[in-house]
This record gives sequence, C-alpha cells and structure tokens, in this order.
Amino acid sequence: MDYHANILGTIGNTPLVKINRLAEDIPALVLAKIETFNPGNSIKDRMALKMIEDAEKAGKLKPGGTIIEGTSGNTGMGLAIAAAVKGYKCIFTTTDKQSKEKIDALKAFGAEVIVCPTDVEPEDPRSYYSKSFQLEKEIPGSWKANQYDNVSNLIAHYEQTGPEIWEQTGGKVTHFIAGVGTGGTISGVGRFLKEKNPAVKIWGIDTYGSVFKKYKETGIFDKEEIYPYITEGIGEDFLPKCVDFDVIDLFEKVDDKDAALMTREIAIKEGIFVGNSSGAVIAGLRRLKGLLGPEDVVVALFHDHGSRYMGKMFNEDWLREKGFLEAKEG
Repeated sequence: MDYHANILGTIGNTPLVKINRLAEDIPALVLAKIETFNPGNSIKDRMALKMIEDAEKAGKLKPGGTIIEGTSGNTGMGLAIAAAVKGYKCIFTTTDKQSKEKIDALKAFGAEVIVCPTDVEPEDPRSYYSKSFQLEKEIPGSWKANQYDNVSNLIAHYEQTGPEIWEQTGGKVTHFIAGVGTGGTISGVGRFLKEKNPAVKIWGIDTYGSVFKKYKETGIFDKEEIYPYITEGIGEDFLPKCVDFDVIDLFEKVDDKDAALMTREIAIKEGIFVGNSSGAVIAGLRRLKGLLGPEDVVVALFHDHGSRYMGKMFNEDWLREKGFLEAKEG
C-alpha cells in the first residue's frame, strides 16, 4: 500500500507547468512552480515544517509547547498544520491588511490570531512583529519561529525547492524569479542553483513601499521609501536576515494594481488559481522579457492559492473601491 504516515509527508514535489498565453511574447520557455499543491496551499509549508523540526532537535520546542509567529497567513498555515499533527498550540500575530480568508483559515486549525495595525514601524509595540516577540517573553514554554531571521527558512529551500527545480528542468533552468518577503525561498533556491550553475540568474520581485530594490542597487536603507501597500506576502520595511542580496541578481518592482489585475489574468488565461504575489511575479517577468532569449528556461514561483483572496483580487467591488477597475454605471 502507498500512503503517507500523516499530511506532512505530502509537502514538496510540486509540479512545473508551462505558461502559455501570458508568455506568448516572451522569447523564453516560462514554467511555473505551482506551490499550491502543498497541503496548506502555499510554499510556506516547506519552511514551516523545517523550522519546527530544527527547533525540536535543538530543544527549543518541547511537547505541549506553544508556537508563536508574526505571519501574513501562509507561514501560519504551514505552522498550524504541523502543530495539529504534532500537538502544539499556536498563537499568530498578523496585520489588518491581510485577507479575512487567511485569518479564518488559521483559526480553522485551532490557532489564536491577533490582528495588529499595518501602518506602524516594526519597532512599535503595536506592530505584528513586536507583538509576537512580546508574547514569546510572556508565555511559558513558547517558541517563536521568527521566519525572517531563522536560517532554517532558507535551508528548507536549499535542500528541497532548489533541487526539485534543478531535477525537473534537467539542469536547464537559466532564470528563477520569485516574490521576496522573508527572502528564504529566493535565497535558498538561488544559492542551490548558483552552486550547480553560476550563470543562473536570480530575479526578485519587490513592491512599491518596500526597501529591497533600492537597498540592492545602492546599499542604502531608505526609510522615505516605506509606505503602506496592498500586495501581500512580498516586500518589507526592514531587512530580514534570510534575504541574501549576494544571491539575487536584480529586483523589479510591481505596483498593487498591476499585481492584482495580473493575478486575475493568470486564472482567466492559464486556468491556474493563485494569489496576489504570483500575479506580481508574472507582471514583473513581463517587464523583464527583454533580458531573455529563445534558449532560456525561466522558472517562476507561484506562491499560494487564489482562495485566500476571494474578498480582494477576485472581488470586483473591492477592485473598483481601490481604483483598479472602472466603476460600472447604474
């Protein structure tokens, strides 16, 4: 009989799927790495399990303990699934810009979710980032995953996602493009692929209101660049330790409107139901198509599932409210 001991055994080995209509004018072969096939419907399942397993080995997380994390939703889902299997409690802090679907999904796995304001500095005690550290200090037997600075995040993709992409493309991958949030995915995958072939290009997708692109290009952390944005899961207003800027060759910024509308186009033109950051990746790739040739093989990361965004990108009233669609008469 062929079965897994529990749901955690189904993490990884996600498929590559050719992008067709949205890549008609891109000279390269474009393949999407569809991470929605993970049990939590996102790439974050991989690093969530790795962080927990490494914490258990190090004695930082003990039976009956509480997992604490600041999350935009997907890492929390990965942690919550593993916690359900392993018998841990979960408390997550998140921001008020995250979709209601993400918050409700975390609660479905028994997690407690604390919603914090988006428009505050990370150091502000009201921020989801600071609040999670405060909870770790207050709750006995707790462990904070700290996905932004936890090297297990990066290692998960160095050990799993990168090798999968190399094997699935027969070593022919020339470009890897992904949204950058914690930085673990792009840095881990990029490190592995560049060890296999130093000529592989690693492209990061950033958003307006985030500091990554300017920091990569100038070495300057510009606080004047920071302002609230809608796109979820990518960009940041600080520099996570998991972002390896030496591995990333360039950043391209994509604004909220282009990311949202391209997310819808992926469903309409490719039949692939994915989230907001995936739309940003394809929008960014289309801007960079002039750097590609007919021999190139691009792997674009599709981070999470569209069901998390039914009240946002897939809701026409929300799109009109944000000015992303023309208002209908009458």
